Amino acid sequence: MRTTVRIDDDVLLALKKRAQQEKTSLTTLMNLLLRRGLLPADAPKARRKPYREKTYSLGVPTVDLTKALAIAAALENEEILRKMALGK
Repeated sequence: MRTTVRIDDDVLLALKKRAQQEKTSLTTLMNLLLRRGLLPADAPKARRKPYREKTYSLGVPTVDLTKALAIAAALENEEILRKMALGK
């Protein structure tokens, strides 16, 4: 829906700056902020925990990784030969 709203110059400049920082459109940002403003004062604030990627140790390499491309090529060649033998 379209409507005309009068916004103070300083507020509009702040909105444009924030929209640019968040890489979003002015309309999207204004809708988001208006929705937040319309929530009841006692509504719980939705805060996301920052995403953390779980990491796992893979142990000590069992092959010399300085020759990783050669190993990958050899494995690829083996797979091609296997498929040729099966007639695929």
